[in-house]
Amino acid sequence: MQFVSALPQFSLTEISFEVWETGTLKVCQREEIRALLLTDRISTQDYRLINRLLYAVRRGWLGLAD
Repeated sequence: MQFVSALPQFSLTEISFEVWETGTLKVCQREEIRALLLTDRISTQDYRLINRLLYAVRRGWLGLAD
């Protein structure tokens, strides 16, 4: 029996760059970030990057898109 890892196939750095470039956080990007947070294998650096994105949304620097 072969074990298949269900880790996300995206880069958090790429998502962050796209979000800051467009100024909005899309639904698909939020779902990818949520999937990353639900895994136990998240680095401290990734966790800080996610916190920065959420802080920017709360402050109004980034918007949420549907």
